[in-house]
Amino acid sequence: MPIYEFRCGDCGKITSHFTRKIDTEVLPPCEHCGSTKTARMMSKFGRTYSRADIIEKYGDPADGGGGPDAYRDPRQIGTWVEKKFEQYGMDLPDGAREMIDAAREGELPEPVKDL
Repeated sequence: MPIYEFRCGDCGKITSHFTRKIDTEVLPPCEHCGSTKTARMMSKFGRTYSRADIIEKYGDPADGGGGPDAYRDPRQIGTWVEKKFEQYGMDLPDGAREMIDAAREGELPEPVKDL
């Protein structure tokens, strides 16, 4: 049972649509603005990366590794944030801790999901 994604021609946001049949031709309305100007997209393939996978690919910024692209992956930013709070002798706020941990598990906060 596939889930198709559609981009709205008016607001540009993405709508997901679940269908029970693979060969069904559907054009659901936008769930954000209600427009019927939606077009089916090629869906992204989801894969969760562990912290070890990210460090292997980009290097460990805590060790100065990874070069200038070390923070290209938004999940790496958490390491930098943790390091800075530690340097300033401050406790990491609970909300920030939750976002960093979630990002390391593959759940990115809304502001960085589309980067």
